[in-house]
Parts: sequence; C-alpha cells; structure tokens
Amino acid sequence: MEWVRVMREDIVILGVFVADTTYRAERAPRMGETILGNSFALGPGGKGSNQAVAAAMAGGKVHFLTKLGKDPFADMALDIWAKAGVTPQVSQHEDSYTGAAYIFVEEATGNNAIIVCPGVAGTISPADIDNCANLIAGSAVFVTQLEQPMDAAMHGLKLARDGGAKTVLNPAPAADLPDGMLALCDFVTPNETEAEGITGITVKSVDDAKKAATALLDAGVGAAIITLGENGALYHDARQSIHVPAFNAGPVVETTGAGDAFNGGFAAALVRGFEPVDAVRFGSATAGISVTRPGTAPSMPTLVEIESLLAANT
Repeated sequence: MEWVRVMREDIVILGVFVADTTYRAERAPRMGETILGNSFALGPGGKGSNQAVAAAMAGGKVHFLTKLGKDPFADMALDIWAKAGVTPQVSQHEDSYTGAAYIFVEEATGNNAIIVCPGVAGTISPADIDNCANLIAGSAVFVTQLEQPMDAAMHGLKLARDGGAKTVLNPAPAADLPDGMLALCDFVTPNETEAEGITGITVKSVDDAKKAATALLDAGVGAAIITLGENGALYHDARQSIHVPAFNAGPVVETTGAGDAFNGGFAAALVRGFEPVDAVRFGSATAGISVTRPGTAPSMPTLVEIESLLAANT
C-alpha cells in the first residue's frame, strides 16, 4: 500500500466493502422453506464503504481504508468509489475474496435482515493500521465501525485520538466492546439495539435513549448520538440533550443504508465546522433522503439535495 499524508480537512474511514445481494419478498423464509421473491439486486455495500460514499457525496474529502480481493466484487468497489469521489487506500489480495452480504428486505415495510461475510477485510490488523498511521493521525475526522476486526478498530481510534482527530465510532454490528474503547470516542452513534447491547438499557423511547446516552458518557464517551429510526436521533453530551426529529423526504422504499447515510453525513458536516447538534441534523437529512431510494451506496444523496431538504425544514 502507498499511504498519503493528509491535511485537517480530510475524513478517514476504516471499514469493510461488501457486495450487497438484496432479495425483496413478502416475508423471510422459515428454516427449510423455499419461497418466491419479488426482486433481486446486486450492488455495492459494507458499512464503512457506504459511510465513505455518503460522506463524499455530501461534500467531504474522504479516504477509505480496507482490503479487497482481486475479483469482480473488488472492481465494483473501485468503481463506486471513483463515482462518489472517495480516495481508496486499499490493498488487494489474490488468496482471499472481497466481502459479500445477504440482505432480505420485507416488501411491505422496507425493513431488513442482513448477513455479512467480510472476506479478506476480516483480516485487517493493527499492523495494517500502523501502515497508515500518518493518514489517520493527520485527519480531521476518523470513523470506524465493527465489521472489521475489533483490535484494528481500537488501534485506529487510538492513533486518531493521539493525532488530534475527532473520533466517531458506529458500534455496528452489535458486539462486546473492549475496555477503554468508548473512552477513545468523541462521538458514538449506536441505534436502539446497539445502545441496549452496550449499556444494558432497553431503548424504546427518547427518555430511554437519554438513560442509555448517560451510561455511555459515564463510560467515557464525549457525546452519544442514538439513532431512533423514524423517531429521529438523540444528541446527548455533558451540557445538553437534544432530540432531533427525523426528516420526511418522501415514501420509505428501503431502510438498509439509513444508518450509514447518517454517519457519513454527520462526518461530512463535522469537517465543515458544524456544531455537533447541527451535524446530527445534517446526518438525519442525509438518512431521510436515502430511505426514499433502493440500495445502500447508490441511495446516498448529493450535498445539494441535503441542503435543499434542510432549507425546506428550517
């Protein structure tokens, strides 16, 4: 890999690319059952990659760190990043494969269930992170999730924190976090399920979200942002607790990429100098547009679209 030094306007995202195989049907099959679906689509996905695309489409200067195979799915990744304006910082490996995901979408609601196989990106190690230490430490915002190995995410957060970058952890998919990880995070962005998994507090309302967010701050997080689906998001830090309603940009088609749209938009707004609560609104608008379209990375809106939605809701 050839790593580059960046200025403080950059967003660095560590994560996984997977090819999304999306099946739409009236319901999910039971074990041992075969049903007919309504449609199938193949497209680019992976939480980190989706967030990188969202941040770049929202006007950010984005570097994405991952590993790929040398296969058609890798070609798909490089193509979507080129179109979105993401700078790939990747290595490619012939002895493994690029990740893939099974996505079931319930036709009536747009709700989804997902299985992710990260492929060679599942071997990202702290040594790989050390190879791009300057890139991470010199960034303005560093974002990671939990689809790549936990020790790589932890090491990336440490390097970013030591370098002065703002650190964002999207703790998805839900997993047990190592001691000290939350204390490295300026912002943590779980959904209701992930917040419950970390704190043990069931989140079914904004008040529940405040309790979970307080527990996250007690664990060392700078600010907790709990995304609540159609109920918007809660921003909570030591000074304020603000509920940001969801943005209605049209009928919901698919919710699969909503969390990634939010995180990418949030990071892009932070780099532009938005106050955190305003960055949450920007991320919520990004997500609100994304759910009106099918797919994950292809559903991410442009900066003009996001700003137009925000202007229409001031």
